[in-house]
Amino acid sequence: MIRLLLASLFALTLSLPARALDIQDVTTPGGLDAWLVEAHDIPFTALQISFKGGASLDAEGKRGAINLMAATLEEGAGDMSAQDFAAHEERLAANFGFDVNDDSLTISASMLSENRDAAVELLRQALINPRFDQSAVDRVRGQVQSIIASNAQDPSTVASRTFAKLAYGDHPYGSSINGTAETVAALTREDMFDAKTRVMSKDRMVISAVGDITAEELAPMLDRLLGDLPETGAQMPPAAKVELTGGVTTVDFDTPQSVVIFGQKGIGMDDPDFFAAFVLNQIVGAGGFSSRLMEQVREQRGLTYGIYTSLVDKDLAKTWQGSFASANAKAAEAIDVVRDEWAKAATGTVSDKELEDAKTYLTGAYPLRFDGNGQIAAILAGMQLSDMPMDYINTRNDKITAVTKDDIRRVAKRLMDVDDLRFVVVGQPEGLD
Repeated sequence: MIRLLLASLFALTLSLPARALDIQDVTTPGGLDAWLVEAHDIPFTALQISFKGGASLDAEGKRGAINLMAATLEEGAGDMSAQDFAAHEERLAANFGFDVNDDSLTISASMLSENRDAAVELLRQALINPRFDQSAVDRVRGQVQSIIASNAQDPSTVASRTFAKLAYGDHPYGSSINGTAETVAALTREDMFDAKTRVMSKDRMVISAVGDITAEELAPMLDRLLGDLPETGAQMPPAAKVELTGGVTTVDFDTPQSVVIFGQKGIGMDDPDFFAAFVLNQIVGAGGFSSRLMEQVREQRGLTYGIYTSLVDKDLAKTWQGSFASANAKAAEAIDVVRDEWAKAATGTVSDKELEDAKTYLTGAYPLRFDGNGQIAAILAGMQLSDMPMDYINTRNDKITAVTKDDIRRVAKRLMDVDDLRFVVVGQPEGLD
């Protein structure tokens, strides 16, 4: 019942339009920086702590260590076993989450105001004094091994991993954050402590808090929670060289449908042309049933149930990717249509209606993301990870609205090249060279 109440509060608090946010920049006595949005209407606070680097900071030969470590953080801490820790979390109606991706390790926490001090102390034990008991490491390792085995039988995952290897080569982006069956089997309890030290350090940390807490309360709380973390972590990896070239890579897989991932070099948010590319991507493939690819590949020809594209802006590499699934007998035709539409889009010619519809959707959908304290805390942390200014929330839609047809034409000619488009096809496609 307590968890259901907490979930309701999580969903209902601070569901405000983006422009209503008042973000404070808080510096703690210990020198930690955080962004805070106060909302005192409900006694509930969401906290998000993210560490740059994420799974890309795995040590040489230890792929999967940071993922396994993060999954084991709650499995006992201090003098508490895994069962004791879970019981304390339940009793306090707190909720902790640990997530890892290529670029960050993120800890999310939600707590009622009346239990905040106790919840923070419990979380502190997981971050500062995790036990990494051998039994817990072995149990979570088994879960990861099951995921690795399952992914090897999933054509969508095989396609993603194959594309990543082609795009990023030997860079950490080119392999799964889960590691392989062999690397995960070799990980030790000591590797968990080393992985934690590599990624969880103050020099790569961003913090956001949203809810029933003031700056005066937040500052000492953060020093207590995070002050004992190491000052520095492992060296960040170099930028990845996107090695994509045009053509088709086929992976034979016994399935009635071919899964297709395609892509080329992309663009990052720090590029002056990013918002023009963002709007162009909406027109080409991100706009659902209003996008060109959906219209031509699904609506006109019935070659797929859905096709989508996105600008993949990783910290150390930028790509423009898309995906769809098609019957083996139709995959080759679908790829030809994608190529044709990509070549047309590369001319940069868009109609007034396409441009206005894309801008209207992108600006109208943005405020809907600010739904609940936890979601807002995640957005604020993401902004900090991407080095966005604090006023980005208020200026983002203006930048989209300002995109012109000339901007679209310039960025399309600069970025899009059908001859550089690489397709990865996992299945048994017919008639595909």
